[in-house]
Amino acid sequence: MGDFDCQRIRNICILAHVDHGKTTLADHLIASYGGGVLHPKQAGRLRFLDYLDEEQRRAITMKSSSIALQYKHHFVNLIDSPGHMDFCSEVSTAARLSDGALVLVDVVEGIHIQTHAVLRQAWIEKLTPCLVLNKIDRLICELKLSPMEAYNRLQKILHEVNGIMSAYKSEKYLSDVDSMLAGSSGEVGDESQEFIEDDEEDTFQPHKGNVAFVCALDGWGFGIGEFAGFYASKLGASTSALLKALWGPRYYNPKTKMIVGKKGISGGNKARPMFVQFVLEPLWQVYQAVLEADGDKGVLEKVIKSFNLSIPLRELQNKDPKVVLQAVLSRWLPLSDNILSMVVKCIPNPITAQSLRITRLLPKREVIHDEIDSGVLAEAELVRKSVEACDISPEAPCVAFVSKMFAFPSKMLPQRGLHGEVLNNSTDDNGSGESDECFLAFARIFSGVVRSGQRIFVLSALYDPLNQEWMQKHVQEAELHSLYLMMGQGLKPVASAKAGNVVAIRGLGQHILKSATLSSTKNCWPFSSMVFQVSPTLKVAIEPSDPADMIALMKGLRLLNHADPFVEVTVSSRGEHVLAAAGEVHLERCIKDLKERFAKVSLEVSPPLVSYKETIEGEAFHPLENLKFLSGSSGYIERATQNGRCIVRVQVMKLPPALTKVLDESSDLLVGIIGGKSGHVDKSLENKRTSIVKGENPIEALKKRITDAIESDISSGSAEIDKEKCRTWWEKFLKRIWALGPRQVGPNILLSPYSKGKTTDCSVLVRGSPYVSERLGFVGLSTDGDVASEMSSVETTDALYREAESLENSVVSGFQLATAAGPLCEEPMWGLAFVVEAYISSTVGQQNASETSHHQQPEHYGILTGQVMTAVKDACRAAVLQKKPRLVEAMYFCELNTPTEYLGSMYAVLARRRARVLKEEMQEGSPLFTVHAYVPVAESFGFADELRRWTSGASSALLVFSHWEVLSEDPFFVPKTEEELEEFGDGSSVPPNTARKLIDAVRRRKGLPVEEKVVQHATKQRTLARKAKGLGHTVKTSKELKFVKDIAEVTGAVLAPCLQTLGSPLPKVILSQRDMKPHSNDITLKGMPIMVASYQGMAA
Repeated sequence: MGDFDCQRIRNICILAHVDHGKTTLADHLIASYGGGVLHPKQAGRLRFLDYLDEEQRRAITMKSSSIALQYKHHFVNLIDSPGHMDFCSEVSTAARLSDGALVLVDVVEGIHIQTHAVLRQAWIEKLTPCLVLNKIDRLICELKLSPMEAYNRLQKILHEVNGIMSAYKSEKYLSDVDSMLAGSSGEVGDESQEFIEDDEEDTFQPHKGNVAFVCALDGWGFGIGEFAGFYASKLGASTSALLKALWGPRYYNPKTKMIVGKKGISGGNKARPMFVQFVLEPLWQVYQAVLEADGDKGVLEKVIKSFNLSIPLRELQNKDPKVVLQAVLSRWLPLSDNILSMVVKCIPNPITAQSLRITRLLPKREVIHDEIDSGVLAEAELVRKSVEACDISPEAPCVAFVSKMFAFPSKMLPQRGLHGEVLNNSTDDNGSGESDECFLAFARIFSGVVRSGQRIFVLSALYDPLNQEWMQKHVQEAELHSLYLMMGQGLKPVASAKAGNVVAIRGLGQHILKSATLSSTKNCWPFSSMVFQVSPTLKVAIEPSDPADMIALMKGLRLLNHADPFVEVTVSSRGEHVLAAAGEVHLERCIKDLKERFAKVSLEVSPPLVSYKETIEGEAFHPLENLKFLSGSSGYIERATQNGRCIVRVQVMKLPPALTKVLDESSDLLVGIIGGKSGHVDKSLENKRTSIVKGENPIEALKKRITDAIESDISSGSAEIDKEKCRTWWEKFLKRIWALGPRQVGPNILLSPYSKGKTTDCSVLVRGSPYVSERLGFVGLSTDGDVASEMSSVETTDALYREAESLENSVVSGFQLATAAGPLCEEPMWGLAFVVEAYISSTVGQQNASETSHHQQPEHYGILTGQVMTAVKDACRAAVLQKKPRLVEAMYFCELNTPTEYLGSMYAVLARRRARVLKEEMQEGSPLFTVHAYVPVAESFGFADELRRWTSGASSALLVFSHWEVLSEDPFFVPKTEEELEEFGDGSSVPPNTARKLIDAVRRRKGLPVEEKVVQHATKQRTLARKAKGLGHTVKTSKELKFVKDIAEVTGAVLAPCLQTLGSPLPKVILSQRDMKPHSNDITLKGMPIMVASYQGMAA
């Protein structure tokens, strides 16, 4: 790998929506320049990089794979990535190691949800993208478009993609998927828009050479440059002039032999742009000549002669027209040459790319500490400059980034080295010699030279070279056993690798779990964390079918957690092993890997565990009510500790949805701000999903987002509300934020008590402090507002005030417990603000008691801090129950593509899943409808299979997490109005609504009490159960019938009508339970014993 100069290396990844042709394109590149590992005849059909059995069976890519190609004098590391939303984490790992991206778009299906996601990923990682418009042949063969119609369609797609990129450039992109898609649904097409001038700021412009038009399946493709070079001599124009003229509103006047604009043409509306006339029409003529029975065969001969194509006669005379087309077009417009020449021309080499990406990879840190070793900072800055320059000298510090660990069968490791020597592959990377898998690190070298056998430091994402404690906690030293050049499934051992290369490293299995930074020095900042588009939302509990296999399962889970960059393995509070995946396909693959590769045991998988949240009803905010809320003057819930020393009053209100969303999305940023990291500000936080503006202080940016969310809520309010009064109220609100919850960073707010709360001689208010407001800059660090001014006038030596101060943490802990487990089904609370007033008083009747009395009190009721914590938790939960609680469920954004004839079946499936349809639109030029809908996560399991079953496989759906939505149904609905009483009566016949069903299901899963009837229709159930189990006898004789009636007469039981005749089944229980004595075991009726306690039957 040292034979190639760094200037001649290109690292690229292929990104696209699912089934848009990524792996097929990779096949053709491998067949042409992969060193003979794939025959050209198999390209597009073998799917070389999809070597897993599950990938071949499902015909989708599930992991990112790398292969090295040698194109002319250049070395290209190609990484293929999945297009399915469930495996978007693999897209993140591929993008981090690349310098550029080939973004594929199907010209028939157009821009889809994953296209947005991969463009955003390329923008975040600062990759240089190239656009590949794939499946051009479908415009001819399937849609039967004319060249002009095809040009309009291509131009529309190009404008849409450029629109997405320009939105990212201006930092105005939105985080939720449906908002991103809103811009792509506008009408772009029309004759009036087909001749829009290309904006010079557009990312993708054909004359720049970064747009290719291809058919990956048949192996042909072209850019504008190929035709510009061909027509330059024929038209007598320069190649540069033709490059600009062959796309856009440029026309060729054959009389004057001039290239003119639309105003200079004389043919009127019949004139065709040069791209249509000189590029698309010859292509259409070739297709018509081959596919149509009366096609002009002379066109083929003309093309073959004009371009001196060497085509075997047997291929030209083949009876299959697709073979003839592929033979001619793949030689006339070879796909591999055109794509790789575009890569070499448009995608930068590692030296240029790393200087562009350095702000993303290693952002600068602002150090606030004064007592810092300047030598450490100087060396860290030297390392950063080496990465920026892609220094390949042996003396340069060695820096690499591992984006993921992947499992590789040990028996498939190379057995011989570079010079034929036998390699020792017995070293175990897992800490256990029983595994058949070894773990390799998928890495990119950014500086220096990495050698086999080298010792190197492994730095985690939390490593801080300025913190001596973290030096020990987040750094390890490891030895690199082997280096490999990845060739798809195969590995080629290498002795060393220079900066700019992508390699696989063995020997880091025990040191890295998911990703890490490798450095030859400890004085190096870790690379910024990767950004994932979704989070693992699908959770199941797993256990072995045989309890004896539990050890094997735990070992398998460790291996799976190591091998998959996105899976999460946790242990629940009930002791269950919970597996979290991105979606159903991802989960099925994880379960299959556990059963067949890692654990090799039979498993029992629970139904999906769906997460919910709890909130209260209410959307509008009234200033007067809010002022009452802040002052704590009314509507509070009161609880007291068991010993009566502390009275807790709690009020609750609902936060605006925009503010709740900001707090929820900014949780990663809040960890660093509220956690009190004062040593330095890590600007890598700016790359989180919170869309912080580049170069801005993250605290100031978050503060601005919070105020913007509040301002938008005030602006959207009714005109009757005094907006200035609202702003004043919110300013007071933001200055009193004591804590966030749950887990200190959640979307719920605890406010410090009202400063004018009553404090008497015998009771003291637990004040709290606006800690979060101080950290976010809403309150100065030196002032505590009104609370501080009043506290200063109090004698701090008083024991009661000291005790009140010590109970502040108990109040916060009670708030955290309450928001972590709400009253409905112990799910986290969502978007609520609490005011907690805790009044502490001295011991009842002994306000001047001795120390001994204070020590005796906890003996009866427990420690006071624990009592306060419990009282606060119970009061918060009771306050939520008082304010009409509601359930909040997660929603998927669903994009469906369906033929017209299956629309009815598709809507039926959506209706059964409680889906809400947003819009439907017909794809121009195709029989497909695109439907956007919201589907509850709880209803999404099995959705894709049911949709395929009801539409005969014609419909496809893609789900991605969108937002949290409040269920409007009241889980405790009781008829009150006249209309409700008329419809439901007294409420006994009201069926449980959706919210109540979901709550009961969660409570039942968690083992919480559920209010439900255990036995319904007892007589019918009793009969069915007795028949099923074969209990009792059949009344066959009149003597037996008289016996039954006598028992009923004595005990007062009522016989069903079916028991009044012969041939009736004998019931299990015919004795009335209210007439039985608890202590009696049997009774005697006319000398015949009857077993009462068994309830199973009787003897005659």
